[in-house]
Amino acid sequence: MKRIDRLIAIIIALQHRSETAQSLAEKFEVSRRTIIRDMQALGEMGVPLYATAGSSGGYRLMDGYMLQPLQLSTTEALTVLFALQGMTQLPDSPFNQERWTVMDKLKQIVASEVLTEVEPMLELVELSVPTRNYRAPQLKQLIAHLSQAKPKWLHIFYRSQKHQRWLYVQPKRIYSAHGFWYCEAYSLTHGEDRSFRVDRMSQISIAEDEDVRTVQGNGDNGKDSQVKRNLEAVKKEDPIRIRAKLTYRGMLLVEQDEHIGEMVHETGEDVGEVEFNCPRSEWEWAQRFFYGLGLDAEVLEPVELREAIYKHAYQVCERYKRTT
Repeated sequence: MKRIDRLIAIIIALQHRSETAQSLAEKFEVSRRTIIRDMQALGEMGVPLYATAGSSGGYRLMDGYMLQPLQLSTTEALTVLFALQGMTQLPDSPFNQERWTVMDKLKQIVASEVLTEVEPMLELVELSVPTRNYRAPQLKQLIAHLSQAKPKWLHIFYRSQKHQRWLYVQPKRIYSAHGFWYCEAYSLTHGEDRSFRVDRMSQISIAEDEDVRTVQGNGDNGKDSQVKRNLEAVKKEDPIRIRAKLTYRGMLLVEQDEHIGEMVHETGEDVGEVEFNCPRSEWEWAQRFFYGLGLDAEVLEPVELREAIYKHAYQVCERYKRTT
């Protein structure tokens, strides 16, 4: 953020409430000393600032120093502030500073009577985002890359649950889900569209066209062409139809899944079903997913999935079997 933008943002923040040098430093990701210098600059520019001591002290603006209100309806103001409030729960974002400053700006320029109606609503309405602890330093670069008219192939070093390796991918979109940032991209390695956690990308570079053509022609990362043909054959096979009964809690859990959540439907009071076509490449995921639901789900079909879950359960029982 440029200094002039930060100075304006500080003024807007102080119009809403008092702020300490430390709280402003954390919001704008600068040092406390930088904020103190900014305050001195604002004072020299004629901005009516004063400081108070004590536990509730901090920098304040003189009464009456206000911006003209923005003409937003109550619903419009609630819509924007609700969305921004959800953004503040993400642990890492290329909009770290802006998500705070925009909220402060809106609260200062929205008519006071509208803000009086909206603020109590914001206490009652919440966009829930799971608490996470991570950094996604490549996110800003990915967004900038996707903003180009014709995004090129990327060469990324990716850490998954099973591998740490270089991949050639062609990004399609960036989205946030379950408290994480994801990049949906076509992967030459997997031969299909995949979603990659951005915080697991440690290095990103623009791929050379010649390297991409070589991988496309020879199979991924040195794999022989037969493996590639096998992957293509699996992709062309018919998907597996899965149908399962769900308890009320099971419905809530399945609805959280970004891929099949919308396929849940009620069949009675506090019971429901989910029915969908599962790609064969996701067969292992289906086993883990429905096994993890425990007694809140019962797979009705296919029989193969029921048998796989039974085997998982049997292995767990054997591990924890009581010994005499």
